[in-house]
Amino acid sequence: MPESVRMFAPAKLNLGLSVLGKRPDGYHDLSTLMVPLTVGDELDIRPAAGLSLAVQGADLPTDRGNLVYRAAELYLNAAGHPGGAQLTLHKHLPLASGLGGGSSDAASTLLALSTLYPSEVHLPELARRLGADVPFFLGGGPALAEGIGERLSPLTVPPLWVVLLNPGVAVSAADAYTWLAETGRYTPPLNALEVITALAGGQEVPYFNALQPGVLARHAEVAAALEAVAAAGLGSPLMSGSGSTVFGLAGSEAQARSAAARLQTRFPGWWARAAQLQGGLTPP
Repeated sequence: MPESVRMFAPAKLNLGLSVLGKRPDGYHDLSTLMVPLTVGDELDIRPAAGLSLAVQGADLPTDRGNLVYRAAELYLNAAGHPGGAQLTLHKHLPLASGLGGGSSDAASTLLALSTLYPSEVHLPELARRLGADVPFFLGGGPALAEGIGERLSPLTVPPLWVVLLNPGVAVSAADAYTWLAETGRYTPPLNALEVITALAGGQEVPYFNALQPGVLARHAEVAAALEAVAAAGLGSPLMSGSGSTVFGLAGSEAQARSAAARLQTRFPGWWARAAQLQGGLTPP
């Protein structure tokens, strides 16, 4: 048994997000291209007598109110209580930002505990019980996500550089979907092949985010962030997920880092980062 496990919990971008409609069970049918990034949170896990969680970098619950704690509890129960764990979450991503941080943290918890306490537990099933986005983060690569996010088709995207900009407002995913439902403006499935082809060719990307209009109408800061990304010379600006993070495509690492630094200087209270798309496939 290893003495401890450190896991990187990557953020994700939605390179386009279509909402096809609302299901009878209250969830929404989606079509979205999800891609992990080279920025994210970190998680340390070591064996312990019981289960405990500490969070550094954010004011978050350290009990069952935190998805990391629930993920650990779920795994240990499913594995037959092989032991306890002391978890430390190093939170680097902004909260409620459309980057999938909580879901990624939960998936990393499952992966870390499966290393610490190997078992026959089927991780994808546990992941689905924790949230619609959690299974994606077990795979390690881009995927077209359909249904409520549980149907994943692995894809390859170019490892481009992007700039992320978060204006410091939290957007509830539930609110974003409610605002969309109020308008009924559902959208056709995302054409992932068109998106990937445009990315590879350095063209304007024909993606869209069905949740973006509702969020922009209620959060002027997100609209201002989109305008700032475009003004910085970054391509195809879009909001990720339910917001509030927006992004733009860079032509190189140097351009991405320079643009992120300029945006951070211009908006010192916001969160700006350069990141690279993790475009290759990694076997789950």
